[in-house]
Amino acid sequence: MSLPESLAEIVDDFAAVDGQNKLQLLLEFSRELAPLPPELQQDAMEPVPECQSPLFLFVDSNDRNRVQLHFSAPAEAPTTRGFASILHQGLDGHSAATILAVPDDFYSELGLADAVSPLRLRGMSAMLARIKRHLRG
Repeated sequence: MSLPESLAEIVDDFAAVDGQNKLQLLLEFSRELAPLPPELQQDAMEPVPECQSPLFLFVDSNDRNRVQLHFSAPAEAPTTRGFASILHQGLDGHSAATILAVPDDFYSELGLADAVSPLRLRGMSAMLARIKRHLRG
């Protein structure tokens, strides 16, 4: 699987725990979601309606060698925030080519299928798909 080291480490972290510990780890990631920079307002961000909770993203690809990702999700949506934080910590600052090489279904390696509903997993897939669509556009 072609994952940048930062994302591969996250996948390894999830592989090292089981059951409820995976949900606890996801909750920890939700608490680590980076705040939006002051110059970026949520209304300038792209909504991801496939997510069960409101999620907005912004892809700054002006520098194709160092793509900046920004996410906004409410605190009361820890699963969505956790997924956004995983993508942020795993992909922010990487090149467009590196991000485009990430398999669309990499999230299956997190082992959350038994702990999180398929609808929620589809939300994470949609976040990555929208990031890639922006980078291809």
